[in-house]
Amino acid sequence: MEKIIYGIQQIGVGVNDAEKLFKWYATKLGADVKVFDDNNTATHMAKYMGGKPHDKRAILALNLQGGSGYEIWQFEDREPQAPASPIQLGDTGIFSIKVKTRNVQEAFSNLKAKGVTPISDIVTAPNGTQSFYIQDPCDNIIQIKSYDNWFAKGKNMGGFFGCTIGVSDIDAAKKLYVDVLGYDEVIYDETGTFDDLAALPSGGETFRRVLLSKQAKSGGFSNLFGTSQLELVQSISRTPNKIFANRYWGDIGFIHLCFDVRNIGAVVRDCKAAGFPFQVLVDDEFDMGDANGNWGYLEDPDGTLIEFVETLKVPLVKKIGWTINMKKRNPTKPLPNWLIKAMSFNRVKF
Repeated sequence: MEKIIYGIQQIGVGVNDAEKLFKWYATKLGADVKVFDDNNTATHMAKYMGGKPHDKRAILALNLQGGSGYEIWQFEDREPQAPASPIQLGDTGIFSIKVKTRNVQEAFSNLKAKGVTPISDIVTAPNGTQSFYIQDPCDNIIQIKSYDNWFAKGKNMGGFFGCTIGVSDIDAAKKLYVDVLGYDEVIYDETGTFDDLAALPSGGETFRRVLLSKQAKSGGFSNLFGTSQLELVQSISRTPNKIFANRYWGDIGFIHLCFDVRNIGAVVRDCKAAGFPFQVLVDDEFDMGDANGNWGYLEDPDGTLIEFVETLKVPLVKKIGWTINMKKRNPTKPLPNWLIKAMSFNRVKF
């Protein structure tokens, strides 16, 4: 069987208080469906955590309007470390995430009413799309962006659908993000200074920026994930720092970008052939509390961690133990929408 990369499953968000940040993402961004809440010791990622396992808590939260999830991740046996100095646009790693909204002005007003102070006004990107920027309580930067790809009707705020990644060489990075991951639709590729970036740290400098898009392939949760975007940003003005320099995976920040896949063995084979060997691989149906699957990590050319998960079991309604076995399903056939919407029974009310 050939590999299938369905789409973005989740973004890893390193925080200092998982319960507090889950509440924030649920009440501010609508990600109030708790898919799993895992307290297992993180053993396999020791390479990126000082060479030893660490206790952690991880909560996967979804907004069922459409988009991908947030894996809210906290060390429980050490104090999570923030960057030694503020992250600057163009630093290598995941700088910010993109969250969809139907109406930017309404989202701007509603978030202000909920006590969130935007760090920019509403701005316009090179392709005419409007957005604005906020920060979560750990200072992780979030772009709230107008978007027209949705799973459900109703609420104005949707889920996470992409991120901005700082790279040292866009053409080298495209060998992974375009050639391997399939983000081959170029929305824009421009170099200069940009008004829509000016409010961000070092946003007034000169950058090359490339916005890439990909439609989630049919199968599993592809209808929920929808079309996603990756924006690669390269600083022309300065040599960038590494966002996670001298820190652990799991410290404060966006710790990884995760893709939902089928046939992880083929993914490993093809990535290695393209020059991106896996650095971590767990293919023994690893238990993630209420879910399980096979997974692994590789690094982009700047060391940014990209995760791939072959989900085998998904909890739909935890209260009654209703799960779905993905191994028994046609890998190209999307789950029925009503089945995905049943995950709303895992919604947490605050």
